[in-house]
Order: sequence, then C-alpha cells, then structure tokens
Amino acid sequence: MGNTARGKYAKFISDRSGLEFPYREMVREWNGARVHSSEFEPKQPQLEPTPFTADPQGLQHPRPARKEPPTTDILPENPFSTNGTTTITVSQPFSGLVNNDQVRFTGLPRPIGGVPVAAFTLKTTLASDLTATEVGSLTLTDATYYPNSGYLMIQKVIEPGILPSPNENITVGQFQNEVIQYSSKAGNVLSGLIRASAAPFRGVTLNPTIAGAHSSGAIVFGSYPITMIETTVNQAGQPPQVTVKNSYSFTVNSAATSTETGGGFQSIVSPLNDRA
Repeated sequence: MGNTARGKYAKFISDRSGLEFPYREMVREWNGARVHSSEFEPKQPQLEPTPFTADPQGLQHPRPARKEPPTTDILPENPFSTNGTTTITVSQPFSGLVNNDQVRFTGLPRPIGGVPVAAFTLKTTLASDLTATEVGSLTLTDATYYPNSGYLMIQKVIEPGILPSPNENITVGQFQNEVIQYSSKAGNVLSGLIRASAAPFRGVTLNPTIAGAHSSGAIVFGSYPITMIETTVNQAGQPPQVTVKNSYSFTVNSAATSTETGGGFQSIVSPLNDRA
C-alpha cells in the first residue's frame, strides 16, 4: 500500500456529533473516538479512582515496648541538710520523684551532722545463705542503719565454676539481682519477706525481679522512702505564686548530732533496683 494523503483539503465526520470538520483538526479521545478538537473531552477521573489501601502499620526495624529502667542522678553540691533530728533533707530540683519513692545514696565523702556515711549508703552483706523459697527471714551482717521496714536488693554473685555449659538449661533467676520487701527488723534479722519484689521510683514500679538463691557474703543494698517537700515561690506573671517540689526528706534510725549542710560534690541518688 502506498503512502496516505495528508488530508489538506479532506473532511471528517465526528464520531460524537456527526458533523463535518476539517480532517486535520480531528483528535482521538481516550475511548478511541475521533472528534473535532472543539468537542474533545478528557477522561472522567471517577472512571479510574485512585486505589485505596490501608496505611502501613508494621515497621521495618521494630523494638518491643517496655518500661524504661530507672537511672541514677547526680545531686547538686552539698545537697544534704541535718537539723539535729532523725530527718535528713535532700535538695534535688526537678527530680521527678514522688512520695514513697525508694532511694539510696552513694558518693558521700564524709559524715554529715554526725550521721555516718553508712547510714546514707545502706550497704552490707548477707550473714548466711538464703534459699530461693525462704519467706520467713534473712540475716544481714549489719542492719544497724536499715529502716524497720522497706525494701532491699541482693546483688547476685556469679561464683567461679558455676557458669553454665553450652548444653545446660539455665533460668533468668540464676543471674539476676533480687529485690525483697520486708515488714520488720530485729537486730540484724529482717522478717516478713516478700520475694521477687520491685521498689517504686519516680512513681513507677518496674516488673518484679525473680526470686533466687543467694550465698552468704552477697552484697545487700537498702533504701529509704522519701517525702516530698512543697515550697511556694514568687514569679513574674500569672499566677504570681507557684508551688514547687525541689527537695525531699527521709528518716534515719539515729539522730544527727548537729545542724550541717554537706555531701560534697557529685553525691549520687539511685533507685534501689538500678542494678536489677
């Protein structure tokens, strides 16, 4: 077949209107019809709607939701104050702590107001072995400064030679620190044990620890419940006064012998179970 004519003088009948138009002014629509350019209609968008799909939900690199573990805080310089009584006041602005949180302290360089460092740090050892099922009592080497009731944590000691072999089944409790709640104290004996506990910090109590067996000589940490102290301060603007909680107090067993502010630089406050 030879070449087709260019249609310079030809006419064309529109497929839509049936009218005659110049051949060279005809266009093709999306449905294949040939119409004059003045009749052209684009394809209606609703004839091909955009496919709808649900928003993606899964992430490529997910991490499981969890309660963030509590962390230690460095206290301001000389945060502790004594007034000759059993009450110790601690300055810690914007601490986020709440009433009855359990805290312990480290890093004190010397006694404060006659209160020994050991009364702040509450660190001793187990005087005898403790089984994983014992709920009656436990004996500490020195419980002099421990509160009459509260929480303690036993640091798990991994002794030489007890590491599991590759084919040995182990439990998490074999190598985890344990928090224990106790209800009474008589000398060095703490009684009324609630095993596998967890102590509150910043108003949050983490998942319970696991009860395990602990050997004599294992390190034991104690803690103090705190009471927040509210103070009213003036400010520019409205309201003219606001209530803040920039300090808290706790009670020791032996009263301070003098009024003093101390603690040095970079004393540390910790949740009891930061090692758990």
